Amino acid sequence: MKYGYVLLLALGLWQVPVLGNYWQQRVEYRMEVNMDEENHRFSGYQHLRYFNYSPDTLFKVYYHLYFNAFMPGSAMDIRSRQMPDPDRRIGSRIAALKTYEQGYQRIRGIRQNGQEVAWEVRGTIMEVILLEPLLPGMATVLEMDFEAQVPLQIRRCGRFNAEGIDYSMAQWYPKMAEYDEDGWHLDPYVSREFYGVWGSFDVKITIDSSYVVASTGYLKNPREVGHGYCQADKWKRKPGRDITWHFVADSIHDFAWAADPDYVHTHIQMPNGPLLRFFHVANDTFTDSWEKLPELTANGFNYLSTRFGKYPYGQYSVVQAGDGGMEYPMATFITGRRYLGSLFGVVMHEAAHSWYQLILGTNEARHHWMDEGFTNYAGNVTFHKVMYPNGKGNPHERSMASYLHAQAEFDILEPLCTHADHFVTNAGYGNAAYSKGELFLVQLEYVVGEAAFNRTMKDYFNKWGFRHPRPEDFLRIAENRSGLILDWFLEYWIHSTKHIDYAVVGLKRTQGKSYVVLERKGPMPMPVEVVVLSKTGDEYRYYVPLDLMQGSKGGMAGTAPAWMWVAPRYELEVAVPKHKIASVYLDFKGKVADIDPANDRLD
Repeated sequence: MKYGYVLLLALGLWQVPVLGNYWQQRVEYRMEVNMDEENHRFSGYQHLRYFNYSPDTLFKVYYHLYFNAFMPGSAMDIRSRQMPDPDRRIGSRIAALKTYEQGYQRIRGIRQNGQEVAWEVRGTIMEVILLEPLLPGMATVLEMDFEAQVPLQIRRCGRFNAEGIDYSMAQWYPKMAEYDEDGWHLDPYVSREFYGVWGSFDVKITIDSSYVVASTGYLKNPREVGHGYCQADKWKRKPGRDITWHFVADSIHDFAWAADPDYVHTHIQMPNGPLLRFFHVANDTFTDSWEKLPELTANGFNYLSTRFGKYPYGQYSVVQAGDGGMEYPMATFITGRRYLGSLFGVVMHEAAHSWYQLILGTNEARHHWMDEGFTNYAGNVTFHKVMYPNGKGNPHERSMASYLHAQAEFDILEPLCTHADHFVTNAGYGNAAYSKGELFLVQLEYVVGEAAFNRTMKDYFNKWGFRHPRPEDFLRIAENRSGLILDWFLEYWIHSTKHIDYAVVGLKRTQGKSYVVLERKGPMPMPVEVVVLSKTGDEYRYYVPLDLMQGSKGGMAGTAPAWMWVAPRYELEVAVPKHKIASVYLDFKGKVADIDPANDRLD
């Protein structure tokens, strides 16, 4: 063990339990910002203690300056104008921004342990040359003075969104880039995904006292700011003077806030759960939706905590802001002019992100499907459980339809392992990250069985929460819980666009035995479940495992010999004589993404 690690342990600063050779960096931010509402700018001071838990000596560090994307000629501007199906929320709007409408972050000075250092800004990335190399196991202090201009509402952050919210402050501060075993992650911002360093935040926001601020973290001075943050508070402060809001949070990897003078602020305390806060601007058309939302959200959090792992923070805020729905630690920005089903659906998706990406902090750019896909799965299951407690429909039906449509079109398909920024089309990215990502879990549940799958999801949360898991980390848990080998599944579903297509192609009788003849028409192998119906109405179930699994899921009656993955045909011996068989069908239960359901049945 290196001396630096010993020092950190002695100081009580090691807060990341070791998993084999796994390590991760840590940040401790202290920031103070002062808003100039007239010019939509703010000045800021940042004190950052950066801990190097890696085995490498660092001679430079990097920051993301996301607001710089909102200038003509930026990577986000050019990327948007080149795509065949650009995001309608961006399009060519950045190129048309006037100087006072653009976004930017300008650095006024950086110091390492009190000494000025050199830096260079290239688009949304800033390189800082360290005066003192940062040794393994050691920490350094970086101080920064900066100013920024808030862009007109374009993507996630900005001012004056389509619903009139003054400030949606996401990706608003110079943010330390992540360094892991693959090195620095310095993706220029093109309006895709994020990857952040775990740590703590202490943030003071000075703004006109008429504003209500909704934020990540816990408010430390509720009696000073008013606006419904303390029990006895019944007033709204008058404009004309500034007031400072002080928020703190730990074990998070981002920090967002929003501000508007017209926010209605309500809250509900969950028994044995978080305090849920809601911020929206009154609108008579959608009043009923916002009044019913708190109870539904509480029910959703209860189910998410029970099914996927207990929500660990004491608070969560639903904030009308941004340009759709976007997740942040302990909060989400959503557009709020929605009827109840849409409003609750968006909230559940964003709330589920608190599990997948905000607690299980995958690299969203490289493993977007572990973020959006897992979130889609959890959010859709939870939405259906709360809205239809007696059961109704298939919560994964929309993603299944989207994926099958993409398979039919094919030209938008790209492997799930494609980097989020490098998909050719937005449609291709959406299908991969959201739909096919969700179906990864749906298919996996079919392969390993419901009990093993549920244990896998809980173990994944308990083992990898507050870390940066990779696909292989999740797969090892699924293998341990199911007793099956699953590397083939990851290879086919994530690293290729190969599809599933099985068919019942005939019946056969040989030497006094009856067989159902099955065929794998698609290139991706899977285990199959077969139902044989006799002419007398009796039902016979059979399970055919895949040889690559090296076993079969538990609780399956009628298990047949394994289907060799290289064999296109399989003859399943059945107990019903051929002349007494009425029909045969593949029982995929709506979980297997078989692209041609028409050939799944033989009558």
